[in-house]
Amino acid sequence: MEKKKIKIVAKKYLNDLFNSFDDVIFEKIEALSLLLISAWKNNSKIFICGNGGSGANSIHIANDFLYGVGASEDGPILPGLSIESLVSNQAIITCLSNDIGYENIFSYQLKVKATKNDILIVLSGSGNSRNILNAIKFANENHINTFALVAFDGGECKNIVNDYILINENNMELAEDSQMIIFNICKKYLSSIKSEIFSER
Repeated sequence: MEKKKIKIVAKKYLNDLFNSFDDVIFEKIEALSLLLISAWKNNSKIFICGNGGSGANSIHIANDFLYGVGASEDGPILPGLSIESLVSNQAIITCLSNDIGYENIFSYQLKVKATKNDILIVLSGSGNSRNILNAIKFANENHINTFALVAFDGGECKNIVNDYILINENNMELAEDSQMIIFNICKKYLSSIKSEIFSER
């Protein structure tokens, strides 16, 4: 069997990743940025979650927006957003999985922690994970704004959230890389205008 050169694989992957982003996606990233700006200004709580690699991304994103967004770029160092990854506490995840089922690990945390007008952001490849869908349904029933980043065809998730970004790729690696790229873009944007956002302070 002839070996594929890594450069060929890498170029195709990066080309597919680049082509996943079009004007529709950029408009959706702007909508997500505006949601994050509103939460930052109003000190609304943001909860973010996902499974597997998406769950790991949710922890990374929560770190970046709690601290990095206010400390990056020029201008004053400001407190970041009030954001929490619902994946980050292993004791809670294993307790809820064992006692009430893995499908409820996120919705139960929202029941305890979230209040009206908070924000739930979900990261999902398929858009069909039961724990993600249960979290969205709880949020919808309790006036919590919902936003999803999904791939493939978006699954059931895209039909029940308030807004979403669909990375139209049937590839989990591209889906998970896109999640981080999208939030890195949002972080760079918010950091660059933080003085404008809080000019009245």
